[in-house]
Amino acid sequence: MSFFDIAKNRYTTKTYNPNERISEDTVEKLKEIIRLSPSSINSQPWKFTFVSDESTKQKLADASYWNAGRINEASHLIVFSAIDDIEKFEQQIKENLPEGSVNYYNQFVKPKGNTEIKYWLRHQVYLSLGFFLSACASLNIDSTPMEGLINDEYDNILPLNGYKTLFAVAIGYRNPEDANQPSVSPKSRLPLEQIVQSI
Repeated sequence: MSFFDIAKNRYTTKTYNPNERISEDTVEKLKEIIRLSPSSINSQPWKFTFVSDESTKQKLADASYWNAGRINEASHLIVFSAIDDIEKFEQQIKENLPEGSVNYYNQFVKPKGNTEIKYWLRHQVYLSLGFFLSACASLNIDSTPMEGLINDEYDNILPLNGYKTLFAVAIGYRNPEDANQPSVSPKSRLPLEQIVQSI
């Protein structure tokens, strides 16, 4: 399937088939794909927690407002978190990145102060989201990105160790009756000429 076809057919899944699970081989492939996500200066200020344990998923679902049902039905929940310890992050890039990348951070990001640094770190994690959703669709896996979480509760439930929850993605296989799929409810997007310009 071409990427254009993937873009036309991918959608935010509302209900999953709770009896169909993603194979371990495919989950391992997704883990490796998400590891390859792009980030500014290759900063990688993230942690991705794959949750399949039903007890843990239930606890996270209980901290997810209206998203609880789809989390419980889905095969896995992936929690995206950003590093929250700036000193730890600076040590990480010092040990793993070339001098030019570290210099960029020190010259253009660090002088902005801790609040702006954390915003910048979180933005990198959001870059990985689109990459991951596209990867899932390319493997015929359905997905639901969600920010409707009680983030502090997620941080208490999971062993994040210096990272903070930003959002999560439920993945699995759709319920054939899901009314949100494009074959039932066609995608609604703004006209091309309203959102894309050429100069």
